[in-house]
Amino acid sequence: MAFDYHRIIIKIGSNVFTDQKGLPDLQRIEHLVGQIAAIKKQGIEVILVSSGAVASGRSLIAVSEKADAVSTRQLLASIGQVKLINTYAGLFEKFGILCSQVLVTKEDFRDNNSGDRAHHFNMKNCLETLLHYKVLPIVNENDVVSITELMFTDNDELAGLIASMLDAEALIILTNVDGLYNGDPKQPGSKVIEEVSTNIDFSSYVQDSRSQFGRGGMITKSNMALKTAQLGIAVHIANGTRENILTDVLANKVIHTRFTPNKKASGKKKWIAHSEGSATGIVQVNDGAKLALTSNKATSVLPVGVTRIIAEFKKGEIIKIVDENEKLIGLGIAEYGADKARERIGQKNQKPLVHYDYLYLQY
Repeated sequence: MAFDYHRIIIKIGSNVFTDQKGLPDLQRIEHLVGQIAAIKKQGIEVILVSSGAVASGRSLIAVSEKADAVSTRQLLASIGQVKLINTYAGLFEKFGILCSQVLVTKEDFRDNNSGDRAHHFNMKNCLETLLHYKVLPIVNENDVVSITELMFTDNDELAGLIASMLDAEALIILTNVDGLYNGDPKQPGSKVIEEVSTNIDFSSYVQDSRSQFGRGGMITKSNMALKTAQLGIAVHIANGTRENILTDVLANKVIHTRFTPNKKASGKKKWIAHSEGSATGIVQVNDGAKLALTSNKATSVLPVGVTRIIAEFKKGEIIKIVDENEKLIGLGIAEYGADKARERIGQKNQKPLVHYDYLYLQY
């Protein structure tokens, strides 16, 4: 049975965008553009998250291997982004589709340390306006200004953030394998896991080899997909090198991996879920609190279950909630600062440190 989606994010990775030499594979890109045009014709809203700026730059200029890696990336991205968007604009124009360029950095998704999401909403409004006017947004990380510590893990992380921000029903991640395997894809007997619906440890069987030209491995991809699915968005991982892959995924006619979505999370929780990179404080809770938080009951983080303040924070900042082994349980917005939280450790009948409405749990 085909999937009935009205708004989807499509992510094209470096290993799909490029050929074996690391240069843009124009034939494949043209084929994918044709499929996206067919999908839009069905009335489905599409946001495209595409890698390829650096690869496009590589096709235009030769850089010394001795050159600084960050500077080289900025150079190639700056030149290549123009080529990338012109390539897409020319191909989509053949189908009467107008596209736009949206360049973002990780900083664009951070709050301003007071819980204010104005920047978040400005970006959302921009993308919503583009969709309203039937424009296809093409989103990419702005590698020209991003430096290593401020970069997304890869565009999978960016695609997950965009999917959450725009309340998309599905995210399709195109890579160079058929999906998530239960072993090494190169070994006989390994099969594609077609449905993932539970919180599992991917490291036990997923090969984390990175693609030749991409930054993220399959474990990173799988963990991001699981987090996104937990927010109520279906995630499909499929082979972008196959013919008609996008239309076949939507028609449910091709073997790939689908992460089953949970019930829809609120907009606040979606924002918090993807805010780990901007979290300031860290709060440790005991096993009793962990058990309560991970049960099916709606539970806030209460001082009685807190054992330690590991890192400082102010009221309104995103904080990490960790267990006694310092493993992440969830993220939330602090109702008060670390000083007050420290005074109330272990005390009953105190105001929640993180209210359930502002708490995202990993479980």
